[in-house]
Amino acid sequence: MHILDEIVEKRKEDIKKYGYTFGVAVPEKRLRGITPFLLKKGAVLEVKRASPSKGDIAPGLDAAKTAETYAEAGAAAISVLTEKRYFKGDLNDLMAVCRSVDSYAVRTGKIAPCVLRKDFILCPEEIDVAYRCGADVVLLIARILDDDMLLEMVKKCRTLGISALLELRLDDDLRKLALIAEKAGTDNLVCGVNSRDLSTFAIDLLTPAGILDEIRHIAGKDVRVIFESGIRTPKAAAFAGSMGFYGMLLGEAAARNPGEAAALAAAFVNAAPSRNAEKWLSFAKAVRAKKHLSGGGKKPFVKICGLTNASDAISAFECGADFLGFIFCAKSPRNVSAETVREIKKALLERAEQSGGNVSPLPVLIAVITECNSAEGRAAISLAEEGTVDIIQLHGKTASDEFFAEEALSSLPHYAAVNVSTEDDLDKIDELRKIGEPRILVDAQSAGKIGGTGMQVQGSLCTAVSKKIKLWLAGGISSENVRQIVQDYEPELIDVNSGIESAPGKKDVQKMKALFGQLL
Repeated sequence: MHILDEIVEKRKEDIKKYGYTFGVAVPEKRLRGITPFLLKKGAVLEVKRASPSKGDIAPGLDAAKTAETYAEAGAAAISVLTEKRYFKGDLNDLMAVCRSVDSYAVRTGKIAPCVLRKDFILCPEEIDVAYRCGADVVLLIARILDDDMLLEMVKKCRTLGISALLELRLDDDLRKLALIAEKAGTDNLVCGVNSRDLSTFAIDLLTPAGILDEIRHIAGKDVRVIFESGIRTPKAAAFAGSMGFYGMLLGEAAARNPGEAAALAAAFVNAAPSRNAEKWLSFAKAVRAKKHLSGGGKKPFVKICGLTNASDAISAFECGADFLGFIFCAKSPRNVSAETVREIKKALLERAEQSGGNVSPLPVLIAVITECNSAEGRAAISLAEEGTVDIIQLHGKTASDEFFAEEALSSLPHYAAVNVSTEDDLDKIDELRKIGEPRILVDAQSAGKIGGTGMQVQGSLCTAVSKKIKLWLAGGISSENVRQIVQDYEPELIDVNSGIESAPGKKDVQKMKALFGQLL
């Protein structure tokens, strides 16, 4: 039984035993007005004591004082977890927060933040209880409610004059959204996408991005969509804001450090669209499309790296490579110049034009750098700025540190690559995830070399990484082992270099074809 199923079953038991108020005394009628939910872009900060995945987060939290801190930090809304068994909250917290924000509004003359009851609500009677306690909006998790019940609950919210935050994640959730749009309308509906899978509690920052356009297509382009969970720093909050989400729900990060709530909220609200966000939105949709085309299969994206000439690049393109990588490092035998990459791109465009649409779209072009401030690094960055290459791969700590130190560079499409040989190296991945990097390439560690060594990452490290983030894997991949690697570790992307070469920088077309043949 998944943890989500367990929570739902225990909740049903508790409702049967204690009733819809779970033993808490609540008013017979609502005692406060209704504040509209999220009328402008903003952050939803959460009153949260614990969770099944993290254990105690803020066990001594005072709900009323925390709500006041959040209001002063500029929260657009305050989410209150009222589930007791696993999150250590209850309806008393909800009522305390409502009183606190009303007092804040009277004292300051400002509009009180909206109050959300966040729980695993299963029936309309619980919505009535939330309304009486003062909630302005309730969370409805689509995956735990059947069609009829979900429709009834959305309509119940409308009757009471409050909003419903509909949490979506699965394909079937989108089907339910379409049903609601058709049969109930979406005027009181705000959509949320949880980056955390409630069955496993694994986090993927690209899950919300992957279905953002689909939600807008179903519910209308003006539908408000909230990015839920997984944000821990202002940089990560800015990443979510730059992708076009209308709201951001912060749980653990806000509850552990209420004093940092203002910085988190401001980073999200003030974030502007960026080329980096645009590329990750595009990739997130490509992940969903690939999953659907393969019937849910595990075929990875393929990056062919270390290309140095147009002939090899065209061969990789025709084999079906999704990404082509060019190394900008004077120490590498595969080092290329900016002019060479421009010529290769021209040749690829000509090949695509000649095909008359009989080959796949042009692969994503990636410039690999080890130092931003070297001549090679500056040349690669210029190619990204002008749009000749699509993404910069920051290979190693030096490149990442230099890149993130310059605010102006962060808007360029990028991801980091980390060399790993021991579990201590996984700390680098955690640091990058914390600042909102949605994907990180892992490569084998080799003294004095950045890649293309033919060495493989240890299997135990591959497994450990895949528990943290979708696995992007480089190092020692060839036609001889690729099928086993995909079977064992289910990488989302594989990066292949020396395993398909006849000499450093020269690809062997037959080896390349054999590699792709193993992925059919």
